[in-house]
Amino acid sequence: MQFEMSEERRLLADTLNRYLSENYGWETRAATAYDPPYHSPKKWADLAELGIFHALAPEAEGGFGGAGFDVTTVFEALGRALCPEPMLPALMAARLLLAADASIDGLLSGEMRYAVAVGEADAPYGIEGLATEARQEGGTWLLRGRKSVVYGAQAAERILVAAQAGAGLGVFEVKAVDVEVAGYGLIDGGGAGEVLLDDTPATLLIGDADAALQDALDFGALALCAEAVGVLDHMFETTLDYLKTRKQFGRSIGSFQALQHRMVDLKTEIEQARSITILAASRMGTDQQSRSVSMAKNLIGRTVKLTAEEAVQMHGGIAMTWEYPLSHYAKRAVMIDHQLGDTDYHLEQVMAAYRAA
Repeated sequence: MQFEMSEERRLLADTLNRYLSENYGWETRAATAYDPPYHSPKKWADLAELGIFHALAPEAEGGFGGAGFDVTTVFEALGRALCPEPMLPALMAARLLLAADASIDGLLSGEMRYAVAVGEADAPYGIEGLATEARQEGGTWLLRGRKSVVYGAQAAERILVAAQAGAGLGVFEVKAVDVEVAGYGLIDGGGAGEVLLDDTPATLLIGDADAALQDALDFGALALCAEAVGVLDHMFETTLDYLKTRKQFGRSIGSFQALQHRMVDLKTEIEQARSITILAASRMGTDQQSRSVSMAKNLIGRTVKLTAEEAVQMHGGIAMTWEYPLSHYAKRAVMIDHQLGDTDYHLEQVMAAYRAA
């Protein structure tokens, strides 16, 4: 397997890392992520101007990427910077719009912000058990139901909704102004919303949409794995630096063998998380896509929780303070496990895939 980035992806990573380090530092992030609209429209426009959204789509559709490794390149950089911009729903919307043969020009330019509404209170992760319904009346599709924790819904102009349409699932596009969106901030920064549909007029994009929805969820989960790798790297580097500078009994605490062993164990876990994310990225677009993503998300979920706990414990009380960035990285790390399926859910998906093989 090729573990090194192509020259084009290295250039993309360097461009995005440089922009984020210069324009989305910790102070900017703290001032942006926890107050409405829970992201920066100016920074969103900057990312679009840099062409970052074009990495989410293939060349044939006006982008320059769209493959698994393009996604991981972008989201690892976002994770390292703890960037709260709603890139995850943009990626998932791009997958659905491409499956529908719909225009993605507005998405690529950053002029149109999308959210993807799949999960519900009783079906938070996958596409099974969704209760939102679509019906036709006088030639118009109407949607009824409630979608929960829709990432980016608080700032979206268009929402792509998964709903039961006759014998199967369909994907519908609704205008945000036509629905009630109860927006709120998340505990780790960024925003989401409850989307309330009450005979909301909609446009059918995809009928028999199971495969398209699963693809969007797979790419979203892969993006979260890559974001987690960036978060893990930052937490490890921050902890290592702290161990080298914090002194106790006249010597740096990093010289204590017990802490050295714990850091080695953490590094091993992080590199395993990186490797399985690379594996999943290499299998996007194959018949092993969903299983590989679930394997990665399961391992990532366990690794982020372990790393967050160890980093906080080795720092001591300072790691729990609002002013110290590590506390926010730790919160984001733990919350990544709960987005688009937690460790238990993805373990069940892996087991089901092996039973079906």
